[in-house]
Amino acid sequence: MISVVILGAGNVATHLFKAFNKVEQISVIQWYNRSTDALKTYKKEVEVIDDLSLLKEADLYILAVSDDAIKPLSSKLPFENRLVVHTSGAVGIYDIDKKHKRGVFYPLQTFSKTADVDFANVPICIEALESVDYHLLKKLAISIGSPTKKVNTDQRKVLHVAAVFVNNFTNQLYRMAHEITESEGAEFDLLKPLILETAKKVQDMSPYMAQTGPAKRNDKKTLRRHLKLLKDQHHTDIYNLLTTSIQLTHGRKKL
Repeated sequence: MISVVILGAGNVATHLFKAFNKVEQISVIQWYNRSTDALKTYKKEVEVIDDLSLLKEADLYILAVSDDAIKPLSSKLPFENRLVVHTSGAVGIYDIDKKHKRGVFYPLQTFSKTADVDFANVPICIEALESVDYHLLKKLAISIGSPTKKVNTDQRKVLHVAAVFVNNFTNQLYRMAHEITESEGAEFDLLKPLILETAKKVQDMSPYMAQTGPAKRNDKKTLRRHLKLLKDQHHTDIYNLLTTSIQLTHGRKKL
């Protein structure tokens, strides 16, 4: 049995608690947050605290908090030489206070509190300074059904940047497409099969090989027609930027 204390009440903390709470191999003995109001829904399932001095001894303390809060919170923990990990893709392992045994338990996935998550589809990137700690974190991930990957800080940071491109930036493009379709009363839902097929293709081929469209083909007339249709300058700027990027990637002349 792995005893765990979770610190933080955001999306990642919430989904980790739900996943841990379903399996017998893990016991979440406490859940800390500065305000227990954010955790009132779970008070019947776990001990909820807002005072760091009340922290119990556990095998593992997970800092599922904002990136900027990791370093100061780790320094405030009222103990030494226990395993403390964070869940960030962008923060180094050495941002955790040196009085602790340090590690990273980074779930490479997007989380929203209202959306269910299957941890079988959540790779956990693990980093630890000691072999024994790495194996504990790997056991924790396997217990919730997640695939694991041992990564160093530099690898994890570039994975996080890449994740912003494939998730956050892509979602913003969905939002812009929604605005464009709404401008003429077209249905955004008609694009959903295309969204799924695009994501499906890169499971079996490289993004380079999967690229299609007027920018790759250098269909100049179509590119100009599209630009005339766009009424928002922001949309036009993004269209031009991405068109140029595709043309440079595939050796096409610029528009």
